[in-house]
Amino acid sequence: MKIKNLLSLVLVFFVVGFATAQDDLLNQLDATAPKQVDIELATFKGLQICNMQSTKLAAKGEWYFLISHRFGDLGEGINNFFGLDNALTKIGGIYGVANWLSLGATRHTYNKTYELAAKYKFTNQIVAGFPLTIVGYNTMDINSELKKDALMPGLTFNNRLAFTTQLLISRKFNDSFSLEIAPIYVHKNLYDGLLDQKSTLLIGTGARYKLAKRLSLNLEYAARLNLRDDFVSKYHNPLTLGMDIETGGHVFQLVFSNSQPMNDAAVFTNATGRWDGKKQLYFGFNMYRVF
Repeated sequence: MKIKNLLSLVLVFFVVGFATAQDDLLNQLDATAPKQVDIELATFKGLQICNMQSTKLAAKGEWYFLISHRFGDLGEGINNFFGLDNALTKIGGIYGVANWLSLGATRHTYNKTYELAAKYKFTNQIVAGFPLTIVGYNTMDINSELKKDALMPGLTFNNRLAFTTQLLISRKFNDSFSLEIAPIYVHKNLYDGLLDQKSTLLIGTGARYKLAKRLSLNLEYAARLNLRDDFVSKYHNPLTLGMDIETGGHVFQLVFSNSQPMNDAAVFTNATGRWDGKKQLYFGFNMYRVF
């Protein structure tokens, strides 16, 4: 009888000790398990703010078809049918290779330019964590309109190329407001030395303000930083106002800009218009359809 009581007591201690050890193990596992990371979403709704790229990327496996138009100078009125007579067009596609990488190719009527692009994410803005989304963006333009003739007898393929390198840094401050800052470098292998530069440094900034569930107001501006003091040119810093309209499977953007070309190298260095009413102003749209 005494042996039975002793065995019962030992069994009770064993069960209690096992349960306690199991709780300690679970507590250790909970302590060492990685905490869930919440990424800040919808900093920008479109892949572009207006002309500038946003920090949004195509997700892995997504295919975006895009078409953009910039109509002619609005100031000419009925003379050019409010810009319809001399519109520029951009058409192309973007593919999400991975959630952090997308590749794109577009064709522009401006200089019959082919533009290749790569967009890659370094880090995400984390809720109650890292405060910024940081993305790299590179483009290479191929000007197919240039011809080897009496004016350019030594034209080579390398002369057709222009490049941009951009670092896109954004933060979503709340559900309504997001801001982006972008150091930008533009390099052209062939350029007009009187009106343009071989290499241009800019600082760009863009913002989005949500007006309604499917409507937002966007604004962007880029300032050239390394112009010579004696430099006189017909080109101006690009300033663009836009509006995002979400309609089911695509984002539709309305744009007013002082830059008519849409390839990045020209947007940042060849904006001919001004917002003071004395120079050209261009209306247009971007449309992205995701598959």
